[in-house]
Amino acid sequence: MARAVLPEDSVKEACELIDVMISLLFESLPRRDQRNWARVYLNGLVRTNGKKTIRNIAGTGASSVEQSLQQFISKSPWDWTPVRRSLAQHLERTAQRPLAWVLQPMVIEKAGDRSVGVGRQFVPQLGRTANCQQASGIWLASSEASFPVEWTLTLPGPWTSELMRRRQAGIPDTARSLTPAQDAVHAVQRMAATWQLQRRPVVMEVANCDLPQSIDSFTLQDIPFVFKVDGSLPVSFGGAGRHKPGPHTAPARELIDSLRSQRRVVEWTRHGRAEGAVTLLTSAPIVATPCEDRPAPISPTPLLLLGAWSEAALLPSEFWITNIGDRPLAQLFLLAKLTDRVSLDFTETCEPVGIRDFEGRSFRGWHHHATLASVAHAAKLLGARPHAHDRHPGPARPAALTRPATLAPRSAAARPATPAVLPPHPHLPGQTPRREYIR
Repeated sequence: MARAVLPEDSVKEACELIDVMISLLFESLPRRDQRNWARVYLNGLVRTNGKKTIRNIAGTGASSVEQSLQQFISKSPWDWTPVRRSLAQHLERTAQRPLAWVLQPMVIEKAGDRSVGVGRQFVPQLGRTANCQQASGIWLASSEASFPVEWTLTLPGPWTSELMRRRQAGIPDTARSLTPAQDAVHAVQRMAATWQLQRRPVVMEVANCDLPQSIDSFTLQDIPFVFKVDGSLPVSFGGAGRHKPGPHTAPARELIDSLRSQRRVVEWTRHGRAEGAVTLLTSAPIVATPCEDRPAPISPTPLLLLGAWSEAALLPSEFWITNIGDRPLAQLFLLAKLTDRVSLDFTETCEPVGIRDFEGRSFRGWHHHATLASVAHAAKLLGARPHAHDRHPGPARPAALTRPATLAPRSAAARPATPAVLPPHPHLPGQTPRREYIR
């Protein structure tokens, strides 16, 4: 895939902002020369054409610069967490108010076997087995822009079990081999507990096998979430009242399709596009399935299952589970669609500043590079926008409108089987009526 090229005027604005961000975000680096090399590397990420390797950033014949950058990125022991935390706090103050923390998987295919975390593994995003690194970014996302602030690098078993490989890559003793989803959930928990940020809903895609543990982990810390799930996921519903039989279990797709008569229409604008889109939504209250290694709670966690149809689709095609019960469905849908905002900014900004380009073998080096690429990404986007004190809030405009769906009924032959007992009215306590403006 062709790499996007940063416009020259955008590069200039980003480099001007980098000088400001060095003093704001890198206070935790104890030495002036470290902050200077951070500046050199950041300017290289936004100015260098092609792949953002240390050699390309240093330039032809600049062997001393290359050695110093190699030392700063791959060997210097500076802690990346305070820089990432300072970046997130800075963005909350200066950028558009984040609406969610969005988890974005990142796959980096490799030819060899020496890059830290590389291995042959099945990648759901690719639909095949690949020799690659798997990582995840946590992005502060609004409808206008999104910014990566935290990264995880998943380590396949050999990288934590083979002592020699672990030592050569400098992998910390505390690092374990987990699934990408488990790594991401733990990172969110650390952010929520220690980063002193306003807590936002977490939006991410979760496989069926990871869902119970993910729900359990976020519920324990009162972290709101919107999880994209597969339509085959078995969900439990009904049995909430004295006269309501149940509970029952059915695939998410069947439960949502049984509620097609209660659909409403959401008219919205896709991220990065001018044309509008129409989506049909409905929902059903469900309860969480406990983790296998934990007993079932006395009061199961109340959840909401959302389902969406594209305008011309006969069957629902997208499904989400959330523990947010006090927002209209259209607002929850627009939260879920912030993944499109992140994908757009990843392609147009994060890729051009070289987020996938680190070629070293060091665990520390990978995280240093990802941290600096995140700062470069922020400098690129913030440099192209008015400063926070120059923006004047105007009247709020509706972002989406919901209304009851009025579609011709399908034939009985086209309709899949529905559950034997329909669930109660598909709203959690406190949800608003069907017609709602989203701000």
